[in-house]
Amino acid sequence: MSDEIHHECGLAVIRLLKPLEYYHKKYGTALYGLNKMQLLLQKQRNRGQDGAGIATIKLDMPPGSRYISRKRSNNPQYIKHLFEGVFSHFNDLTEEQRNDPAWLKVNKPYMGELLLGHLRYGTHGSNTIETVHPFLRQNNYISRNLVIAGNFNLTNVEELFQELVDFGQYPKEKSDTVTVLEKIGHFLDDEVQRLFNWFKPDGYSNQQINQLIAENLDLTRLLQRASRKFDGGYVMAGLIGHGDAFVFRDPSGIRPAFYYKDDEIVVVASERPAIQTCINVGINEVKELKRGHALIMKKNGDVEEVLVKEQLERKACSFERIYFSRGTDRDIYLERKKLGELLVPDIVKEINEDFDNSIFSFIPNTAEVSFFGMAQGLEKHTNTIRKRLIKELGADYKDEELDRILSISPRIEKLTVKDAKLRTFIADDVVRGELVAHVYDVTYGIVKNNVDTVILIDDSIVRGTTLRDSIIFSLSRLKPKKIVIVSSAPQIRYPDCYGIDMSKMREFAAFKALVRLLKENGKEHLLKETYDRCVAEELKPVDDMINQVQALYKEFTYEQISDKIAEDVTPKGLNCEVKVIYQTVENLHIACPNNTGDWYFTGNYPTVGGTRVVNRSFINYMEDNDKRAY
Repeated sequence: MSDEIHHECGLAVIRLLKPLEYYHKKYGTALYGLNKMQLLLQKQRNRGQDGAGIATIKLDMPPGSRYISRKRSNNPQYIKHLFEGVFSHFNDLTEEQRNDPAWLKVNKPYMGELLLGHLRYGTHGSNTIETVHPFLRQNNYISRNLVIAGNFNLTNVEELFQELVDFGQYPKEKSDTVTVLEKIGHFLDDEVQRLFNWFKPDGYSNQQINQLIAENLDLTRLLQRASRKFDGGYVMAGLIGHGDAFVFRDPSGIRPAFYYKDDEIVVVASERPAIQTCINVGINEVKELKRGHALIMKKNGDVEEVLVKEQLERKACSFERIYFSRGTDRDIYLERKKLGELLVPDIVKEINEDFDNSIFSFIPNTAEVSFFGMAQGLEKHTNTIRKRLIKELGADYKDEELDRILSISPRIEKLTVKDAKLRTFIADDVVRGELVAHVYDVTYGIVKNNVDTVILIDDSIVRGTTLRDSIIFSLSRLKPKKIVIVSSAPQIRYPDCYGIDMSKMREFAAFKALVRLLKENGKEHLLKETYDRCVAEELKPVDDMINQVQALYKEFTYEQISDKIAEDVTPKGLNCEVKVIYQTVENLHIACPNNTGDWYFTGNYPTVGGTRVVNRSFINYMEDNDKRAY
């Protein structure tokens, strides 16, 4: 992706279903769980570059023993730094100690049967160590201890925060992570107290009641009560002090979650290939956690997938398929190729089937798979051209004519190379801009001056600034006749509020193009009218709100907005024509049929909170307010 955007987070949960001695005997180490957690986080490092954390819980430890351990890092080498700190506790062991699982569990931290790992990619706010998951809610009663980590954004934090205040709580900050921790923690306290009150009249001792609470705590009921008003996209994982655990997914399935279970381990992760690599299992052995469901892992080893919230229409995030998830997943790889292939008809039309004077390339590195699909589609198209021309030759033809026809083929080259970031030590906008322009290197001597058209595919175009200031500027040095930028994603028109750092409408290339078109066509008054309607929407109950911004886009065709974006991303003084081709929403759904979440393209939000956010985002734009809309 040419525009860097922050997104989502990575989650990993491990439940060891056997005693540590079992793993030591079978795999040669009692650190089996820690080793697997390190691998899970390493294989999902694309999901978080702001920090990493891990928490573990030891089962059946006696009072006075440390049974919860947590470590977090926001070091630039966060995963390495995190696990250096964890494994430093085992560096000074004798061989006898290293091979004694029982001793390790009693004497060393992180030797728990429950492990929770997290990778943070902050969509807003600071990136201090305090913002790195997991979060811990401590209590002297074992069943009231709660560890939380997740991949989520909630659209109604204000409402949920006020509920906590109404409960009598005094939260330390207003954020969705703290709000979720305290919300679930509140109902955990309530459920534990309810069970205590239930068993106490029967004459049980407090110690016996602790055991009964662990056996009878209803995590499904707890999550149903806690999440009743949650609005957003989320996968939340929680560990409870006595040994229960859960992973809970939103009712629309916006955020991804997968799991694997056998008789010795349960593994949950944000991406399927991470589990396949970690446990060395096939694709069909890894299940997707169903939307609105929770994977409940009880202390006694029972594991069950249960419905927590009524399912809504599946709206899994399509950006996972286009860009965010790693392409090592079989389905994602094929979908990205399909996205590239489906763009071929528009590309061929743009170049008038002139393959002799067209060069096809991609913006490294994430657009490479869609480029493969585009290249295969182009090859299929040239096959049809060759067949047609051969038939037109008839029986009487010269070898030179046949050779010319058979030589028709897409010219595939690597024209752009992403270079290391350059730093300027002089606070000068001119110098800084010059360095930004050279982030991408180009391959010289391949493009025919003022003859060739260069077609470059990208995953998506969010803001367009990198295209204008670096990529197109760099390509222009090759002196092409025309530059065609192809986006495998549709036009990003609306803010995201479920985990992607795209909350400010003013930054989107498509929205900026829309505003320019309105002004140039004497329709600027529609902006004020839409603003008034958005303000009026905020007076309605949230369930009755509608997206008022969608009507503005109906004033112009898809191609008109694409052409205006092309103008906006053309550097000043450029001598060649620039064209931008976008994927259509219809083709997106053909390529990615199971991830139909497309609100950033269509404005059709899967939750009522999303509709509130888009109207508020437009209001912020009109009021020149740079705050995020949720």
